[in-house]
Amino acid sequence: MELHLIRHPRPDVAPGVCYGQTDVGLAESAAAVAARLRPLLPAGCALIASPLRRARLLAEALGTPQLDPRLMEIHFGDWEGQRYADLGSALDAWAAAPLDFAPPGGETPRQMAARVLDFLHDLQATPPAAAVAIVAHGGPLRVIAGHLLGLPDTHWLGLDFACGEATRIDCHDWGTVLRWFNRRA
Repeated sequence: MELHLIRHPRPDVAPGVCYGQTDVGLAESAAAVAARLRPLLPAGCALIASPLRRARLLAEALGTPQLDPRLMEIHFGDWEGQRYADLGSALDAWAAAPLDFAPPGGETPRQMAARVLDFLHDLQATPPAAAVAIVAHGGPLRVIAGHLLGLPDTHWLGLDFACGEATRIDCHDWGTVLRWFNRRA
C-alpha cells in the first residue's frame, strides 16, 4: 500500500495556544496547499481525513474524502484553548509521563494512539486498490508513521510533521519503506 501522510495547513491560532481538538480555522488557503501537494499524489488515490476543519478543508480541496473521527488530534480537555504558559506546574506532570498523562477531561497520548492504531488496522485489513492519502494532525500522523516504521512509542515525538506537507510510506508484506518526509511540490 502506498500511503501519503499529510498534515493540515497552518492553523489560525496564536503561537503557544493548546488547541488539540478545538476546531480552529486555517491561516493559509487550503486550495493553495492542495495545489502545491497535488503533484505528489497519484491520480485516483483514496482520501481519508480527520473531520476537524483544518484537515477536512484540505482533504476536500484535494478531492472527496472519507472522514474518520479516529484521526482527530489528541483531546486536551480543559487545556483546549489555553496558553501553555498559563498552565504552570501542570506541564511538569505531563513532562514526567508524556505518554500516560491526561489533562483534566482529556485523553492520554496512549489513548489517542489506540484509536489511531484501530483506524490503521482497519485500513490494513481492507486496503483500497489505489494509494491512500491521509489528511490529519501531527499526533495521529506520528502514531501511524512511528508504528509502521517500527519505532518505539517513546520515539514517535521525534517525527515532526510540518503543516501543509506530505510524507510517503510504502507498506509491503516484507516491510515498510519511508520514501520521503515533509515534502511539498
